[in-house]
Amino acid sequence: MQSGILSPPGVWWTPANKQEKLWVTIAFVWCMILFAMMPLWHIKGGQNPSGIRAKVTAEAFTARVNQFVADYQVGQEQGIPVVAPPPGSDVYLVARMWQWYPVVKLQEGANYTLHLSSSDLNHGFSLFPLNINVQVVPGYDYGLRVTPNEAGDFRIICNEFCGIGHHLMVGKIIVEKEGGTQ
Repeated sequence: MQSGILSPPGVWWTPANKQEKLWVTIAFVWCMILFAMMPLWHIKGGQNPSGIRAKVTAEAFTARVNQFVADYQVGQEQGIPVVAPPPGSDVYLVARMWQWYPVVKLQEGANYTLHLSSSDLNHGFSLFPLNINVQVVPGYDYGLRVTPNEAGDFRIICNEFCGIGHHLMVGKIIVEKEGGTQ
């Protein structure tokens, strides 16, 4: 009778046979291949996020946003500036508790570089109803090359919990046809 308190008798296992040794060897070799692929894929793979990334201080990015607003403001919506940059320009959008600033007005079919950053803590950029999601982290400028191909109002939703006013953090991108209509 066996007991959990007493040690098992001397040789209580059977030695591995040829097939078992073969499968253990195959599993070990496969594990080593997968282990080696992690750093190799990081170097050679094309899986890195598309776009431009650069370190930036919150103050420097906020200064860029304020200059962007001063240069291209065309109105206001609920106290937030509406900005209409020319096609081909850099568009700056900052996330901060609990808003996206400013409201951006783009032209359908034009190319832009959308720069995103946070001035306080982690936020998530989710463009609804499209499936565009970007993690927006303080200290980094994320540049996305965009070409709007459909006119309309698009909501920017923060998909990273950022505090008590998180549910209020909704921004807007307005895409107009070339003639200035939605």
